[in-house]
Order: sequence, then C-alpha cells, then structure tokens
Amino acid sequence: ENIINFFNAVAEDVRHYLAKLGARTLNDIIGRVDLLEQIDDPANPKSKLVNLSGLLHNPDPSGEMDRYHTRERNERFGNEGSLDEAIVQDARDVLLKMSNSLVRSYKVTNVNRDVGTMLSGQIALLNGDEGLPSGTINLTFTGSAGQSFGTFLVNGVRLTLQGEANDYVGKGMNGGEIIIRPKASETFVWKDQSIIGNTCLYGATGGHLFAAGRAGERFCVRNSGATAVVEGVGDHGCEYMTGGLVVVLGPTGKNFGAGMSGGVAFVYDETDTFAKKINPAMIGLERLAAGEESDSLRQLIALHFRLTGSKHAQALVENWDAALPKFHKVVPFPPTPDFPKTVYRFDPSKIATAGVV
Repeated sequence: ENIINFFNAVAEDVRHYLAKLGARTLNDIIGRVDLLEQIDDPANPKSKLVNLSGLLHNPDPSGEMDRYHTRERNERFGNEGSLDEAIVQDARDVLLKMSNSLVRSYKVTNVNRDVGTMLSGQIALLNGDEGLPSGTINLTFTGSAGQSFGTFLVNGVRLTLQGEANDYVGKGMNGGEIIIRPKASETFVWKDQSIIGNTCLYGATGGHLFAAGRAGERFCVRNSGATAVVEGVGDHGCEYMTGGLVVVLGPTGKNFGAGMSGGVAFVYDETDTFAKKINPAMIGLERLAAGEESDSLRQLIALHFRLTGSKHAQALVENWDAALPKFHKVVPFPPTPDFPKTVYRFDPSKIATAGVV
C-alpha cells in the first residue's frame, strides 16, 4: 500500500508539472528542447566549461517530424541475423542431440553483447540446470567483445576470446568456461594491461574464468561459486563474495574483500602492499606455506598458463619456491570459533582441458 501511495503521489506531481508547461501527456514534451535552458554557473570551474548548445538545438522548429516511437520495437532478443542467432543455429544439431559436439570460430565486435547467453538459454530450456557434458561446445572468438560476454553461461560451453571484453564478463554464470587472452600478435606485457572490464562474474554461481590480463573494478561481486584466475583487479575486488575461488596474480585496488562472507581468494603480492588495500571488517590474511593447499594453487595457475598462454603464470609456476611466500590467502572471519577452516583443493575434473594452448 505504501508503494502504491508513493507512485500515485509521483504521478500526481508529474501531472502538475505537465500542466505548468501546458502539456497533457509526457509524449507532448518529448523532444521539446524549447522548454530547456542551460543554467550558467561561472563560479564553478567545471560547469563553466560545459556547452549544451548542441543538445539544445531544435532540428525541427515546425514540429512536424516524429519525436517519439520513430522505429518499431525489437520483436525478439538479438534479432534475426545476429551473432547469437548464428551461434544457436550452428549448435542446432547438438541441442537436438543429433551431434555430440561443436567447434566453431567467430569474429566479434563491441556491438555483440551477451554473446553466448541465447545459447545458454536454449541449453537450459532443454536440459535444465545440468546443461551439457563438459567440453560439448567449444567456441572461439577474435576481436573486442561487447558487454556481458558469457553472461549466464551454463555447463558444457567453453568460450575462448582472443582480444578483450567489456564489462560484466560471466555475469551470473553457473557453469562452463570463459578463457580470455590477448591476440597472439600483441606485443605489450599482458599482465600489465586490462583485458576485461568492470563487475565481471557479478553474481556468478559456478563455472571458470581465466583471463590473461587485468580486470576492472568490483571483480567477483557477490560471487557464490565461480572459480576465477586473473592477473590484477581494480577497486572493491571480491565485494560481498559468499563462495567460490578467486586467484589474483597481480596488484589489486583498494577496499578488497568488503563484505566478503564466504569463499576464498589468493593474491600474489609482489610489492608487499596488499595488506593496506583490504577492507579488514570481515576478512583476514594468511601467508601460504608449502603443502596440499599451495600445491593445489600451483596446479590451478599452471592450468591458467596452459589455457591462456600467460607468460606471467608460466614464470610463477617455474619459480614456485620464490613465488609462494608472496601469496596471501584471503579468508572471511569465521562466525564461530569451531568454524572449519577453508582449504582449497584442486579438482581437475571440474574443467575440460581439451584444446588448451
């Protein structure tokens, strides 16, 4: 009832404002730039440099041109002829169980958003949460992927991207594998460059991500089950994380682990500055020693090298005795004194290693 009352009040306010402008509906004021003016504020060093004349220009003083609903809506997600439509068509025999596997390559640009999501939706529709057997569909992309590459990915699908991706890689993924590495022709140092954008693996519940480069801010926010290996992250890494595993083979930004209540992270701290960048409210740091857990971590980093070709990961594995003391283990504070300690154990059965670099 309170929500209904609130929106009724908002609607009433809108009606009053429209009446003051001499309009009956919101459609009557769409495009009416003559009702807008820029407020000058010469005392503000930033706003005085803003020029809105281009936005306030009226291209149709007569008012005869359409100002809203200038094109028909998209009747279906992706549209006919889109990259996702092509992928689903290519996977048709696998989806209908007429073929056991699919291997395909595609070019991708930043207009291709949610690549792999339509395919995952079709797999989930036909197979439910189980998806497909590991390694069933293996797709390789070359170029710069748009937002949400591999979002909601399911078991049985591997997406390999040679290039880079925008924000929200692997958002909500619950299975499958995403492998991102620079093109072979790139000459820059991979570990020093960003290769995926912000808020990757947001809300992920499973699956694996391997990225041979750095991620942006808020990496693995609300991750509850995915495994990820990257070579650096921005601010707010592992924020509100409740499960899963994150391995960062390079620097982090500030506020790492804010609200982190589950899962585990390993951070390679070459400059011995990581302890100053964590949010200590709910997490603590431990140093790794030789043993089962460190052996498991080494195996995962070695897999990261085999999947991506990362020279940085290769160097860490080959000089493991020197690298190990520089790793921190990030663990949430236990809720009770007898809460079992989280120990990471590498399980190669959870990821298909066919077709590695």
